[in-house]
Amino acid sequence: MRLETRQIVITVVAIAGFLSLGGCVGKPKEQTKPINYIASSSTKEDKEAIKQKQIAYLKDHEQEMTAYVKAHNANIHQVSYDWDSIKTVVGGNGTPQGGDEILLVYGYGNESKRTNFSLNFTLDENKIPKIDSIGSDSLYRVEKN
Repeated sequence: MRLETRQIVITVVAIAGFLSLGGCVGKPKEQTKPINYIASSSTKEDKEAIKQKQIAYLKDHEQEMTAYVKAHNANIHQVSYDWDSIKTVVGGNGTPQGGDEILLVYGYGNESKRTNFSLNFTLDENKIPKIDSIGSDSLYRVEKN
């Protein structure tokens, strides 16, 4: 009788193990992808209109941008911006889906193309940059002519 009981217990455990494997199988990759909440403009005219609004906003806040640049590098005395360089990109945050959408604008210091930098801004729900989110990783060098 003991042998039969042991076989029944082993059979029940084996069946339970196989059934539990079905619950452990991960979801297919398509189901685990994050939903893209950033709605991109559908037409070229919409994108151009947004870009013009972004440029106008940044030009209105040019003094604050320049103060930021000068505060982070005392060797930069004169600042100019390349308004045609503005572009939006998805920021990297170490995850496959990336981070928030950010706006980049490039500029030059001390009237030298060799002293260049970029400023980045997060965007609000209307894709307008937030001036209080200004940042840069490239303000710590000045090229000599």
